[in-house]
This record gives sequence, C-alpha cells and structure tokens, in this order.
Amino acid sequence: MKLAQPDQEPEIFYSIQGEGKNLGQPSIFVRTSLCNLHCSWCDTDYTWNWKGTRFRHDRDAEPGYEKFDKARHIAEMPLEKVAEAIAAFPCKNVVLTGGEPMLQQPQLTALMQMLGPDYWFEVETNGTLLPEPGFDERINQYNVSPKLANSNNSQKLRERPKVYRFFAQSPKAHFKFVLSDVQELEEVLALVRKYGLPPQSVYLMPEGTTAGRLAEKQAWLIEACKAHGFHFTSRLHILVYGNKRGV
Repeated sequence: MKLAQPDQEPEIFYSIQGEGKNLGQPSIFVRTSLCNLHCSWCDTDYTWNWKGTRFRHDRDAEPGYEKFDKARHIAEMPLEKVAEAIAAFPCKNVVLTGGEPMLQQPQLTALMQMLGPDYWFEVETNGTLLPEPGFDERINQYNVSPKLANSNNSQKLRERPKVYRFFAQSPKAHFKFVLSDVQELEEVLALVRKYGLPPQSVYLMPEGTTAGRLAEKQAWLIEACKAHGFHFTSRLHILVYGNKRGV
C-alpha cells in the first residue's frame, strides 16, 4: 500500500476531524500517496507534485520551494503493518485521506476487512472515481470534495458526470466545496442544480492555510449557507494547530 511519507515516516496519525460533517470527531488519519488531480492550492502537494512534472502550485514563488522526490515521499507499507498502526490508537473512527485514496481501492478494501466491523471508515475523495462494489459496501461515509475552476484542473479532469450522479444518490455522501472568492458560489450552485445534490449534504469551506485567510472568507460563506440551506465548515485543525503535518 502506498502511503504519503513527508518526514521519513508513513503518515498515520491520531487527531480530530477538522472539516465537514464530523468536524471535531477524534479520528485516525491514514494518508495515501498519489493523486489524479493537481490542485494549485493543495496543502498535501507532497502526494503528487513530483520532480519532472509541469504542474503549477501557488507556492512556486516561495524561496526554497521545490517539487518532491517521488521515491523519498512514498512509503510502501504492508497492510498488516498499517492495521497494526491503526489498532494502536484508542479510537475506532478511521479517515482514509490523501492524495486521492480511491486510486487504491483494492488495498483499502482489504484493510477495512482486516480491521473489522467495529471500525467506522470515512474516505476523503475528489469525486472523480467510481467506488468499486466491495469498497462501497465497506465504507461508511464519503467526504466528497469536488474541485472547482480555482483548483487549476480542467473541467474534463475535475467533473465526471457519472461519478457525480453516483454520489448524488448515495446516502453515504456529503459534499464539501472549497471556495476562494464569492464569485465561485455560482459555480457551486450550478453543480448542485445540474446533479441534484441535496442541499443538506452540501458544505461550503473557505480556502486557506492560516486563521487569517479563513477569517477573510467565512462571513460571506456563512451568509451563503443561510441563503441556500447548506452547511458551513471551517478548517478546525488549522485554527487549533496551524498549517502543520500529522495533527
């Protein structure tokens, strides 16, 4: 199984869910490597922004920032070891995150079966991949985060109608949209209408990796949620810990 390895250790950690429906819930996070998208504002760019690729990132202008060495930042970890690491924490809520975890559905399905029915499993996905039957049967909650034009992914890459329709009818799915600007609300509303997304399953979240950037956007986002019957979600882990890994 391919896990993210930002600091010489596979990224499996115990914290709180910082976003979406289960905000504040103590959870074990298992961060997979690899992604099929390349969001320019991504804060886990060490899962995909490899040396030799042409992807653009907002941090490109920062002194010292460079693309990542793929061999150094991917940990190949046996499923048994992943299960042991999870079982060592006093928690039964597991969040499969990334990167894009659903690129590794067979391995994650086997991991969920290995851990057994006492665990609750959430997967954080960009909503471009259809769940395989075995994966769908075992997963408890989809945290679907469809990407908007602000992600710098083409519409063809980020919007897969068949996948949108699958998640729109799934009672397990909740949709989280990351907004940078008030004008992007129209893009969200168009997707909600186009695919019949239930408003009670839609969450709006400000883009940002500092408390200040989040605060700049939250007032108008909350008003948008009130107007359209959506939920507001902040990024609790950023507010509590700052932009740090493994928390």
